[in-house]
Amino acid sequence: MEPDISASDQLPRHVAIIMDGNGRWAKQRNQARHAGHRAGVEATRAIIEDCVRRGVSCLTLFAFSSENWQRPKQEVSLLMELFVQSLKKEMGKLNDNGVCVRFIGDRSAFSARLQKQINAAEQLTRDNNVLTLSIAANYGGRWDITQAARKVAEKIEAGEFKAADLTEQHLSAAMSLADLPPPDLFIRTGGEKRISNFLLWQLAYTELYFTDVLWPDFNQDCYHDALAFYTRRERRFGKTSEQITKVQG
Repeated sequence: MEPDISASDQLPRHVAIIMDGNGRWAKQRNQARHAGHRAGVEATRAIIEDCVRRGVSCLTLFAFSSENWQRPKQEVSLLMELFVQSLKKEMGKLNDNGVCVRFIGDRSAFSARLQKQINAAEQLTRDNNVLTLSIAANYGGRWDITQAARKVAEKIEAGEFKAADLTEQHLSAAMSLADLPPPDLFIRTGGEKRISNFLLWQLAYTELYFTDVLWPDFNQDCYHDALAFYTRRERRFGKTSEQITKVQG
């Protein structure tokens, strides 16, 4: 029997996605890699629209990792230009649909032009509350943990509290996405089965869904399959099945 994902209480509050497979999609069609990235933008738009329609409150997308700088310079340059163009093109519609756009990662490595576009997008949409769209750009999970540890260390040095009093909550509060619920569902397209330095801290109890579908082909039906997978999961967070059943009953 097909799971019912129409009810809001069956949906994840927060979905995180590694959008993998753009380059391979283009190669299969004898096209340049940047053609795959452009096709990936279309898939991204469809998933954002689906989240808004279904009432998913948070969506975090891995757009560009700190390791992606190692790719060929031309591809990186084209990716950055596509990033700027997409922000300009999509921001009006996102704002009209109540999407709050935020960026996580070390944006200092980006050009002044791209940083200006990022800041403008955040300012334009900052008061929206239908969907929080977090875009991870020049982001890495290890970087995130390191910058959080640095912030906490600075507070210890300033005498705000002692190292002996350090708790998990201190680090959690300094991490990216600290004000959002942790991701409930992680999706990775393209066939790889790893999290590739994405949200290492935040994914501790997230349900992991992997699919061979390449990102440009990841349509709303594919997204429905991922959501259906999520509804079948029993989320125990360290408890037993009997404890979960008792609470639900």
